[in-house]
This record gives sequence, C-alpha cells and structure tokens, in this order.
Amino acid sequence: MMSLLALGAVLGFLILGFTGAPLWIWTIFAGLVLYGSGAEPLCYGILVGIFVIFGVAPIRRLLITSWVMKIMKNFLPKISPTERMALEAGDVWMESELFSGKPNFDKLMEQKYPELTAEEKAFLDGPVQKLCDMVTDWDIHQQRDIPAAAWEFVKKERFWGMIIPKEYDGLGFSALAHSAVLEKVGSRSPALCITIMVPNSLGPAELLLHYGTKEQKDHYLPRLARGEEVPCFALTEPHAGSDAGSITSSGTVFKGDDGKLYLRLNWNKRWITLAAVSTVVGLAFRLRDPDNLLGKGEDAGITCALIPASTPGVDLTRRHDPLGVPFYNCPTLGKDVVVPIDAIIGGPEKAGQGWQMLMECLAAGRGISLPAQSTASAKYMARVASNHAVVRKQFGMSIGKFEGIAEPLSRLAGYSYLMEAGRKYTLGALDSGIKPPVVTAMMKYYFTEAQRVCVNDAMDILGGAAITRGPKNLVTSAYLSTPISITVEGANILTRTLIIFGQGALRAHPYAVKEVNAVDANDLPAFDAAFFGHVGHMVRNKFRAVLLTLTRGWLVIPFKGGVTGPYYRKLAWTSAVFAILADLAMVTMGGKLKTKGKTTGRFADVLAGMYLATAALKRFEYEGRKKEDEPFLIWSLEYAFHQVQRGFDGLFANFEAPVLNLLFKYPVRWWWNLSPIGRNASDDLEFKLAELIQTPGEQRDRMTAGIFHPTNSNDPFAKMEKAFRLTISSEEVARKARRAVKKGVIKKQPAAKLYEAAVAANVITKEEFESIAESVRLNDDAIQVDSFTIADYFKTAIKQ
Repeated sequence: MMSLLALGAVLGFLILGFTGAPLWIWTIFAGLVLYGSGAEPLCYGILVGIFVIFGVAPIRRLLITSWVMKIMKNFLPKISPTERMALEAGDVWMESELFSGKPNFDKLMEQKYPELTAEEKAFLDGPVQKLCDMVTDWDIHQQRDIPAAAWEFVKKERFWGMIIPKEYDGLGFSALAHSAVLEKVGSRSPALCITIMVPNSLGPAELLLHYGTKEQKDHYLPRLARGEEVPCFALTEPHAGSDAGSITSSGTVFKGDDGKLYLRLNWNKRWITLAAVSTVVGLAFRLRDPDNLLGKGEDAGITCALIPASTPGVDLTRRHDPLGVPFYNCPTLGKDVVVPIDAIIGGPEKAGQGWQMLMECLAAGRGISLPAQSTASAKYMARVASNHAVVRKQFGMSIGKFEGIAEPLSRLAGYSYLMEAGRKYTLGALDSGIKPPVVTAMMKYYFTEAQRVCVNDAMDILGGAAITRGPKNLVTSAYLSTPISITVEGANILTRTLIIFGQGALRAHPYAVKEVNAVDANDLPAFDAAFFGHVGHMVRNKFRAVLLTLTRGWLVIPFKGGVTGPYYRKLAWTSAVFAILADLAMVTMGGKLKTKGKTTGRFADVLAGMYLATAALKRFEYEGRKKEDEPFLIWSLEYAFHQVQRGFDGLFANFEAPVLNLLFKYPVRWWWNLSPIGRNASDDLEFKLAELIQTPGEQRDRMTAGIFHPTNSNDPFAKMEKAFRLTISSEEVARKARRAVKKGVIKKQPAAKLYEAAVAANVITKEEFESIAESVRLNDDAIQVDSFTIADYFKTAIKQ
C-alpha cells in the first residue's frame, strides 16, 4: 500500500511541477499525501506554516521578499541610461513565447503571413524589372558607378520613397514590398541594391516619419520621395562603430546675435552610405547646452538633426572603397557647421532623444534590408549553382550527380526555403506595426552568415567559372559584398554575443525586466510579484526540461500531426531547456553574464534555432502542407535543431557555475549526445534536395521566386537558364548516344562529333539531333569564362 502511495505521490508531484501548478494546489496535494501516510499532526503544522510564509503576500514580503530585494540590489547588473534606452526600444514579440519554456503553438502559428498587393506586384514587374534590365553588375564594377540613366530612373520611379506614405508623394509600400524590391534588385547588383536600400532604412525619411515636426515632414518627405533630395545618415565614427552610443561628434547650443538659438556642430564620421552625393545629411551627435538654453541640462544627450549638405563647413569630398563594391560609402567631416535649432529632428523638444529614436528605427530596419539581400543571395546562388551543376559535365555526366556536389547544392536549396520562411514570418510582424529588436537582430546576424555559406557553396560548385571575373561571372560580386553585409548595422560578432540574448534575456523573459524595474523603483509589492512569479517559472521549467528531455518531448501534445508532429515536440522541449538554462545563467552569473560572450552567443544560437524552426513550420502550414515540399521543410527543421544541439552542447560543456558545471559537463552532456535533439540532415535527404533544385518546374521556380530574370536573351544568366532547360530536355537523347557507345555501335568522341555519329547510325533521329545540337552549343557557350586582351585588361588600371 505504501509503495503505491509513494508512486502516486511521485507522479502527482511530477504532474504538478510539469504543469506549473500554484502553491495552494501543491499544499493540498502534500496534505493528502501526509494524510494517506498517517503523518503526525506536527507535519500538518509545518505544511501550513510553509504555506503561510510563502503563500500569504504580506507575510511573505515582510519575512522573505524584503531581504531578497536588498540582496538583489547588489546582485543585479547595473543598466546605464544608454543601455536602458536600447532595452526598451521596440516591442517584445514571439521571442517571448520561445523564452517562456512552454510556447503556445496556436499563438506562434496564427501570426500574420503577408502577401503583396496588386500595386506592389505591378511595381516589381514594371519599374523594378526595368531597372534591373538597365544595368549589368559587371559594367557597374568597371565604371565604378551606377549608370546615370539608372540613377535618374531610381529617382523618377521613387525607389527612395518606398517607406514614405503616398500623402507625401511616396510609394507607401508594406515592409514585404520593400523587402521584395531589395530582394529582386539585390539578385542583379549588390551595389545598386545598397544604393536603394539605405535611404529606405535607417535614415532621414524613417526618422522624420516617426519623430519629425509637421514642417519638417512637409518640406523633406516629398522631396526625398521624388529624389530631389539625396539623403545620407552619419552615425558611425572612428571610435564608435558597433558601440554607436560612444559617439563624440558634438553640437553646442548657442544664442545668435538675432536672439535665436543655433547649433554649432563638429563631426568626424565614416562608413556613411551616399554621403558624397547627398544633399541632406542626417547627423547623430552629442548635444551640449552649456547655458541650459533648452532647459535639459548641460549634457542633453545624443541628438539627431538634418543638415543641408551645402552648409559651410560640411566636407563630403572623399569616398571609401569597400572591397571594390562601387556604391557610395564615404567619410564626412563637419567643422564649425552652424544651423538653426529647428534642424533637430522633431524640433528642440526632441533634443537628447536621438539614441532612443535610432534604437527604435533599428528595431525594424534590421529585419528588412539585409535579410532581403541575404535571402536573394541564397535563392540566386541556388539557381546559378544548380544551372551550372546540370550544364557542366565531367567524366561524361553532369557534375550535379556527384555526391560531393550534391551536399552544397542541398544546402543552397534548404537555405532558400528556410530564409524565405524567416523573411516573411518577420515581415508579418513588421507589417502589423510590431518592431521586435531581438528578432530583427537574429535576422540580421543569422541571415548574413547564411549568405556567406551560400556564396561560398556556389563558389565551390562553379570552381574556375566563379573566380574568373568578367561579364559571364555570376557570383563574384556577391562574394565581394557579403562581408559588407556582415559588418554593417552592428558587427555580427557583437550582434550575436551582446544583443540577441543580452537584450532578449531581459526583454523577452516574463519576469526578469519586471524584477529589475521593481528594484530600481524600490517597489516591494511589484518585486514580490515578479520574484515569486520567477521562482514558479523556474520550478515549472525545471520539471518540463527534465521530463521532456527524458521522453524526447513526447509528453507534449503536438500542434499538428504528420511530418511536423515530432518537430513541434522538439520546439517545446528546446524551449523548456533553454528557459531553465537561461535562468540558471542569470542567477549564477548575474551582471558578469554581460561579459560572457561565448555563453551568450550559444544562448543566441539556441534562440535563433527555435525561431527559424517556428518560421519554417509557419511557412509549411500557410502554404497548405504541400507533400512535395516536405524535404525542404525537414532539411530546414533538421538544420535549425542541429544549431540548437550545438548551442546546448557548448553550454553544457562550459557552464560557469560550481556543481552545475560538473552536472552539465558529464551526465547531462552525455545524455544529450546519446539522445540529441538535432543532427545534420541525412545523406538521403541531401540527395533529394539536390535532385529537386536541379529539376525544372513549378517547385524549383517557387523555391527561388523573387529574384531577377533578365528579359535580354543574351544576358549570361538567361543563357545559362536556357542551357539548363535544354540539357534536361535532351537528356534522353544523350542517354541513347551513351548506350550506343557502350554497345560499340559508335565510338566515344567529343559531344559535337558524337551526336553526328549517332544520327548517322540511326541511334537518334534528325529532330533529336537538332535539339541536342543546340543544347551542346549553348552548353559550350555557358561554361566558357571571360578573357581579355592585355590592352583591354589594363584599360581600367590607374595610369602612372
């Protein structure tokens, strides 16, 4: 009888812990167990005493919470005003579900999945297609500039006004359309894409829309939309790159002889896109007000202003050379530049609020521009590399049939699916008015890093065709520009190690930021509610983490069955383990966690793995759970959970806490390696994806949708596409010829001669010969690489 009671007690407590039952239910259950075991009355008294101390709020605050709060004041990390502005910028979104330890699948899957309007599609099919047809990336590189006609077309068609509402003569596009334009242009020319990207990202238009005065909006926004003003935004400096809050550029408030207030500005900025051709400079600087003329103290803080480029003292005469990619990226200097106080964006009342403005705008912008360019790169590289893999033949067959080529091809195909899923899932939030900085930071970091992998894979597959520069080379420009994407909008290393988890641990956690705010405000009731809510949160997640790990998530009822069921379970399992580990890291390391970049980076990898898995599942659900797309979905999920596994493995092996480090490093890590949550995709799955991306048809087109396809049939990409299609369609004819060679009917010889012999020997028909002859001709042309005369090669050299 006692053994059954003990078993029931254990099962009951496991259920209570797993479900996160409140203290009063634990107390009642414990009382029933005591009753069943015939406990002494003293045991009931102890139980009631525990409940009174921990369950009655006034008593708990007096005996426990007040002391804990005193300790926490010394333990919690100190948050500077600048850090607080960054933490409070933007919104908390689905990352909070992933942080919770118990994600709500209905909530994750009901998020908006946007679609383009008819007007937006028409712009992509019209002006965007025309602009891409106007340029070639080779010519842009050779001339070191975008053609004048393209510059004028960009202005005329209001490419710089995508985010500006129609009431100000802008296009008023959604975030999805903004992203789609950059995706298509980016697949044609990185330099052209960046030129369009930056004015629609962090810059004067974005800041004016959210913070400008009516007069500033009425004056600047229509002129920016129509291209009459060319904007730039000067933020980074020699000593303030990723740490933009350390800017030293200064502005001093003074009263002029006319009695009006002015700013005297001095700055030294670098890496400012479009600066040398700009007509208006957005400027971030630290505002000094020695006479307190604005009533905000001597050091008013970081401020943003708009400076006409023609203002005396503004120097825009120099230009950087970012890896030879010919977009305008420049330094700019300002010496004793004087402008009216109304140059401050939002007017004098917005003085000192520049850092908050910038952080809020970055909270959205990081999720649009660079993820669009990176997704375009993945799709374009998948298309180019698969074309080449079919057309290029070695040892008598297309190189795409080699296992060594199938592996990088499968990655290109898988990334194309996964990145498009992440892109649209995030844009759904942005188009709903949500600005989630943690999510957009993940998008920027993981997408630009994925772009690096995709470009390198394409380079490997194309081999010599990828390293020989010229009009036929379809990948070198992306190879050169990839490090630029990785560096801008916050260097990737710091984004991963400082922002994603560092910001997310406070913002997305259900209780952490409440605890910090309550301690700062010395609010005991608020701290009591947050702290003991946090304790209950940890107890529940500890039970969930252990039980879901032991059962591989099978205690969770999946959101959907079929192929996705196990992955919903894995998502719940990951969230529970992530949540308890994050809490343990914050409890044991406290403020030191900010400096533990390897630890926070691993947490970021796990969080990103969960987010990407969520996005892939959402795409599959939204698109109708297509059976033929399952290989792409499964590769995406296996990839995401493999990143989770790697992150956890690093955390378990290096957890910096006494006792816990031994527990995690040996038994826990051993169990996770024995029963991993994720592995690399299987060889069979990789072969399947490689086959699908090399198969012409609706699915291949859908997986690479959104990139530019030239209308000029002589364009190298168009030629390669045609060669790809003809190679596939003539494969049966080629097989007939190969079989005839094996039987000795005709001799093995070069392709052109082989098919002549085959038609002469009646192995193939005359019509088949004409079809495959064109394929041979196109294939031969497609695999050629560029060469130059010595004179032509030196035409663009600097003359001595």
